[in-house]
Amino acid sequence: MEHRPGAGSVIKRLLRDGSAVLVIAGSLLLLDVVVTLVWQEPLTAVVALIRRDGIDQRLLTQPLSRLDRHALARLDTTPQRIAFLARRERRAARTGEAIGRIVISRIGVNDEIVQGTDELSLEKGPGHYPTTALPGLGQTVAIAGHRTTYLEPFRHIDRLARGDRIVVRMPYAEFTYVVQYHRIVDPTAWWVTRNVGYDRIVLSACHPLFSAAQRFVVFARLRAIKPTVRSPV
Repeated sequence: MEHRPGAGSVIKRLLRDGSAVLVIAGSLLLLDVVVTLVWQEPLTAVVALIRRDGIDQRLLTQPLSRLDRHALARLDTTPQRIAFLARRERRAARTGEAIGRIVISRIGVNDEIVQGTDELSLEKGPGHYPTTALPGLGQTVAIAGHRTTYLEPFRHIDRLARGDRIVVRMPYAEFTYVVQYHRIVDPTAWWVTRNVGYDRIVLSACHPLFSAAQRFVVFARLRAIKPTVRSPV
């Protein structure tokens, strides 16, 4: 007489087969995540290098017109002249162009700042929020950068501590800021870019790593200004 497996055997076999399928699916999912994380950075790094090689440098080398020089000569103080040049640079800035350089020795940052925080601009390097001021206007300057892709300029932004220096070199002057504090906020927390009555810089990046759920924001206050050699101020 033909032997037929009991209901218990069938259930055990189905459970065993189902477990195997789940293990394989989980392994493939984990492999996909690992490949994405490991491969994405080298790939985006190449893209970033190409993008940076094509950054428009015109704003950094744009000479002053006779009208600009005449206007500067009528201003009495260095802060007034720096503010005049900052407003001039802001009017001339175009999305994707280099507007200056940011140096943060504490975390190994030495990158050109580009105008704009759209996807293409941030592939080139740290991007300046166009709705905020440029250094020298006594207001808030906001800059965003990637942490895990496109050469990850702000990878270690969370290591910045009170007292660390952030140097921003503009065509008209060099600005040194000192870190005050940091906050972890929602992506919609635009209050961080508000003007607060003094010249400060706000750096932001996605948080935690490999996630855009929140933003890690560093606040730093202006400590010193040094006009550049080629600046007429």
